[in-house]
Amino acid sequence: MIKNNILIVDDHPFIIEGYKNAITRYNPKEFEFFISQAKDCESAYNIVTNPDSTIFDIAFLDISMPPYEEKGIYNGEDLAKLISEYMPSCKIILLTMYTELLKIKTIIKTINPSGLVIKNDLTFDELLFAFDKVIKGKTYYSESVVKMLNLSEEDTIEIDQFDKQILFHLSKGTKMNDIPQYIPISLGAIERRKINLKELLKVEEGSDIELVREAKSRGLLF
Repeated sequence: MIKNNILIVDDHPFIIEGYKNAITRYNPKEFEFFISQAKDCESAYNIVTNPDSTIFDIAFLDISMPPYEEKGIYNGEDLAKLISEYMPSCKIILLTMYTELLKIKTIIKTINPSGLVIKNDLTFDELLFAFDKVIKGKTYYSESVVKMLNLSEEDTIEIDQFDKQILFHLSKGTKMNDIPQYIPISLGAIERRKINLKELLKVEEGSDIELVREAKSRGLLF
């Protein structure tokens, strides 16, 4: 009997139960699964960084989840990077509702997950098929991901973690003067980065609201 430790992180309990239901039905004569679950970035962070936690073989991560701002974990992508740091052998399967080509390409480039699934593609059989591929050491992209990757190449816009945090706090209505409380760079550096973001996203004369809206449309912010 092959034992596998699985982590599932999603802020919807019924989705977690669906994943668990599918996983436990996968080849039960050969595999035994021990499943841990978390409902947000904070609870997942605590599991992953706990020195007494088990080492996970596969992690299912929703990309859009309540953030853990204190530790700079804003979504499933940040969580995937954390898991790769603490458990480099863990295979990551990312699940998202997002269907913007730029975002999908950025996820693949920065995270390189073993699985990437658009939730609209997800059925019980599809989940089992993806799980089978990943557990056998292969990479699985759902149908919508494959179709998007086959589209004509577009210019890829990439921003760093500080830019992401600036956009996040602007989206939450945080005042510019207060943002240095959350990001370890000066107000002047934050203002320069905001100007650069507006130029990058072609929001030259627009407000912060328009900057946030454009960032979301490009898949740079959830």
